[in-house]
Amino acid sequence: MVPIGNVAIERVNQVWGVDITYLRLHAGFAYLVAFIDWFSRYVLSFAVSTTLDHQFCIEALNEALVIAKPEFSNSDQGAQFTSKPFVARLQEADVRITMDGRGRALDNVFTERLWWSVKYEDAYPHDYHTPRDAIKGLSRYFQFFNTERPHQSLDYRTPAEVFYGK
Repeated sequence: MVPIGNVAIERVNQVWGVDITYLRLHAGFAYLVAFIDWFSRYVLSFAVSTTLDHQFCIEALNEALVIAKPEFSNSDQGAQFTSKPFVARLQEADVRITMDGRGRALDNVFTERLWWSVKYEDAYPHDYHTPRDAIKGLSRYFQFFNTERPHQSLDYRTPAEVFYGK
């Protein structure tokens, strides 16, 4: 594993961030994992699970790798991201692994900012009842986030415009 340190993020697919957050459902909780390109803020893939096993993270990784391949994948030190199958999949794809320092949530600030947007713009207002409802709603939201919602930090372009160079 290699540190990113003070390296500037200068291009698409240089670094992807991945993280897990919880989603409050009408009756309980589910977990959301997403891969986001740090340069463009483009959400490459996501998955929802009712358990915190590593499998749904690998499913999201495989889905993202169909679109592109990063130089680095950055995560926290959670069990899902340090599991042998997850690490092996990244190594198989020739992706270098970096991890946040212990207690350093701001190392993954782009994904943390995404979680705020997801929760306050989509999950809380919709109060999803089931994981299936959440998946449907999040699919719509990430489509909107990637292709319609301009970002000030991207000179008011959408993540898709930056990711695909349009």
